Amino acid sequence: MSLSKWLIQKRNISLKSNIKQDDIKLSENLWIKCNQCGFLMYHKTLNQNYKVCPKCDYHFPTSSHDRIQHIFDENSWKSLNSNLSSTDPLGFFDKKLYRQRLYEMKLKTGLFDAIQTGTASINNIFVACGIMDFRFMGGSMGSVVGEKLTRLIEHATYYKLPVIILCSSGGARMQEGMLSLMQMAKISSALYKHSEAGLVYFTILTSPTTGGVTASFAMLGDLIIAEPQALIAFAGRRVIEQTIKEDLPDNFQTSEYLFKHGFIDLIISRTNLRDKLFQLLSLYLDV
Repeated sequence: MSLSKWLIQKRNISLKSNIKQDDIKLSENLWIKCNQCGFLMYHKTLNQNYKVCPKCDYHFPTSSHDRIQHIFDENSWKSLNSNLSSTDPLGFFDKKLYRQRLYEMKLKTGLFDAIQTGTASINNIFVACGIMDFRFMGGSMGSVVGEKLTRLIEHATYYKLPVIILCSSGGARMQEGMLSLMQMAKISSALYKHSEAGLVYFTILTSPTTGGVTASFAMLGDLIIAEPQALIAFAGRRVIEQTIKEDLPDNFQTSEYLFKHGFIDLIISRTNLRDKLFQLLSLYLDV
């Protein structure tokens, strides 16, 4: 075989290989499989259904940006304190520097920290809202999350707005030590003043809501709402089992279990959340 024929044959093989790889990438971008029931669907179908499986109602993880689009009136979101960003007050490092982790998370998510706060409207009812984003260091609550929520609640108290907080968090941020734990009391204090002003506060617990977030503002709502099958806990299941020396039920720490035992008030699917929030706000505000 001549050199020119060999080169042509090699190029054709390379082109076929590239086409196959492109087809694989394209199919990966087109299709997604439900983690719970195995149902295969288009990404487009999942996104149109608010990232909820149309077959089994499994709620896929979603971003704070998506939640803003799903819940609020179009172009009504006005961000508050969006420029606040964590520093590294303790000079913390484990496998890498904390400030390096922050930098990487900002590049990956486009967020400055694990929460977005702002005001928006639901069918022309204006609310103040905080939306935690698990993509940013597991939605962990550091000093910026606490400060943004406190400022949001104070803003809502001043302008007499209802407050809605969507929780999705692994708890307090260990890289900020005691500074992160202090946020629990700070946010709770701001919520007390908001309540004393006769204003309503809803919490929406999504999967997962755990640790210091559960132990503070997540459970202080006038109405506590959860998504179906959400993991809601303070301590981990294994820690509890080792402490009490007993096996726990399979559905322990799910929203259904907590609803049955009176810890939460409503379980609402993400697909119905906007309409239900409008109904509840109308009831509380007597619109």
